[in-house]
Amino acid sequence: MKFGYARVSTRDQNLHLQIDALKKEGCEQIFHETASGAKSDRPQLKKLLDRMRKDDVIVIWKLDRLGRSLKHLVTLISELLERKIGLKSLNDPIDTTHSQGRLVFNIFASLAEFERDLISERTQAGLKAARARGRIGGRPKGLSGKAKSKAVVAAALYRDKQTKSIDQILKHVNISRATLYSYLRHEGVEIGSFTKNQKTPKKQMMPVSFYLRVENNSRYVRGKKRSIEAIERFVFSHYNMKKSKVNEHVYNLEIPYTNEKDLDATVYEMIQEADSQADVHNCFIEVDVQALDGSDRSWY
Repeated sequence: MKFGYARVSTRDQNLHLQIDALKKEGCEQIFHETASGAKSDRPQLKKLLDRMRKDDVIVIWKLDRLGRSLKHLVTLISELLERKIGLKSLNDPIDTTHSQGRLVFNIFASLAEFERDLISERTQAGLKAARARGRIGGRPKGLSGKAKSKAVVAAALYRDKQTKSIDQILKHVNISRATLYSYLRHEGVEIGSFTKNQKTPKKQMMPVSFYLRVENNSRYVRGKKRSIEAIERFVFSHYNMKKSKVNEHVYNLEIPYTNEKDLDATVYEMIQEADSQADVHNCFIEVDVQALDGSDRSWY
């Protein structure tokens, strides 16, 4: 029996194209949902997988509709093969009901494993070379000389009553908002309401749900825990962070903003900062940010 699965990321997109193609392929039942590809919790996909039996086939429009990442996709398809369930992608050379499609999938799986091994080899070689030169691994403590200079300038601008806005400081010093707050704490500056000579738009607060999943780049490197701690400390702590009691990957935050453009910029800065913190520890992230003000806004 053929089952279809369709997914779009936002409500601004529609499922018509995917559903029409799945019906044309002969799917007897189609499961569909609106959810970000970064989310691990997709109710309709789980319902579909629970429904599947031996010799059934899942049909999808493209592979990216099914998996969050190459690693997740390989794992999911491997589980389907073990259960003797087929997978067919209408726009990719994947059809595990035939030997040629299984061959292509095995090549993808081998490439994913090869990539992880290469990352591991490069990491180990780099660590070995560093130890030979007397260097000890780990992130340097405190700020670098260049960062200290920027911290002094940022603190001076923050204290200066002639400075008109935080945005001016960020532009002048060329740093992100999260980095500015880290610099101010380093210089012992009390972070409070920012005094401006000119009247500026009143700040609003946007409550958001920030889904964050951190994974190691390789099974040989373990930086996941340190990445999460760094992101919580240097990124989320500035936005009234509260961890969800239901999902360990979800954080409830409050983001100050003056307009929609300012809000978008702040969210994407947070994502970039989180990605940078994870990269330092040889990890990567999957994120999805949803507004909690009753609107359909999302960022990822």
